Amino acid sequence: MIIHDFDNKTEPVIRLEHFYGEPKHLVDKCLIIFSKEIHDHLLASYPCEQIGTITACNGNTPIWRMNDRGEDLAFYLTSIGSAVASGICYEVHWQTGATKFIMFGSCGSLDREQTTGRFIVPTEVYRGDGCSYYYAAPSDYLPVQNGEKVAAVFEELKVPYVQGKVWTTDSMLRETAGLVQKRKEEGCIAVEMELAGVEALCDFYGFALFNFLEAGDVLEESNYDAEGLYSANHNLGKLKIALELAHRV
Repeated sequence: MIIHDFDNKTEPVIRLEHFYGEPKHLVDKCLIIFSKEIHDHLLASYPCEQIGTITACNGNTPIWRMNDRGEDLAFYLTSIGSAVASGICYEVHWQTGATKFIMFGSCGSLDREQTTGRFIVPTEVYRGDGCSYYYAAPSDYLPVQNGEKVAAVFEELKVPYVQGKVWTTDSMLRETAGLVQKRKEEGCIAVEMELAGVEALCDFYGFALFNFLEAGDVLEESNYDAEGLYSANHNLGKLKIALELAHRV
């Protein structure tokens, strides 16, 4: 079973040096971006230099370097989904040297009252994905290592937020009423598609992940409300917070 596939005793057969050669160290910090609009806003607003390329048979993803207030930061447009987002994170580390990743995306709210008008700082993540089981021993939840540090920055910035458990899923079309109810009973306030895998990978390799979310759609047992999804996906306010967070970690 996949929950028993964590193997930290033997070495991987496929390694990134097979594709990219020796690792580089160009930056310390990197923004993981989900929104094409936010990504393009950075390219239009800062002088940017391409410092790497994630290669794949279905297309390449450039890695960019920008300078904000005297500090170099990398950024890239990630793919959606735990397995792909975590793999790309490690490829970016290999090509840039970044070990601090700031990840900020949208999510589905499981508790409208708690999340409306607030960003979400996860404390634990339910492992409803497949990827995380290759990077961490089996468990239902993973602790989010830097949640308190993110919350402290939100306090400094006086940005409204709520802390709580979130649920990573590999299939939004199988977020059934029964599973929504079960996750809510366990204390989850949101559902998204990347955190478990990226957190597990970062913990495994000793990277620091700093994650926060903005709820867009709302999942209730008998209703789905997607009215706020576009705004949550592309809100430039998230970028401003992410940059402040990057400078403080």
